[in-house]
Amino acid sequence: MPRLWMVILMVIWLPTSWASTPRYPFETASQQAQFQALLHDLRCPVCQNQDLADSNADIAADLRQEVYQLVVAHKSDQDIVHYLTARYGDFILFKPSLTMTTSILWFGPLILLVIGLGLFALTCIRRERHE
Repeated sequence: MPRLWMVILMVIWLPTSWASTPRYPFETASQQAQFQALLHDLRCPVCQNQDLADSNADIAADLRQEVYQLVVAHKSDQDIVHYLTARYGDFILFKPSLTMTTSILWFGPLILLVIGLGLFALTCIRRERHE
């Protein structure tokens, strides 16, 4: 019976000891904030629409470790993002930079909205003239 209680106590106590140790120890709070911001701005290459902070994929864990090492090495956000986009392309960014190839992503919805509103206005004007 005492062994059973010991096992129960260990099962209860063990997860709390895991939670108390930081997985990514940082020198400063600003490094930790930089790390968290980058994890939320970068997309998992495997998962659809999931950032690195929330992804459970193995590659996301590897990328979190890589971002951690770059942050601890005092790299800037721009350097880290440039490094990762060189390896994984613009897909890794939730907000891709504005270039000729990504301009359709930025302006496409606006252009379609203007065209749709224009067609709607033309249809309304033609109906008024025929009535």
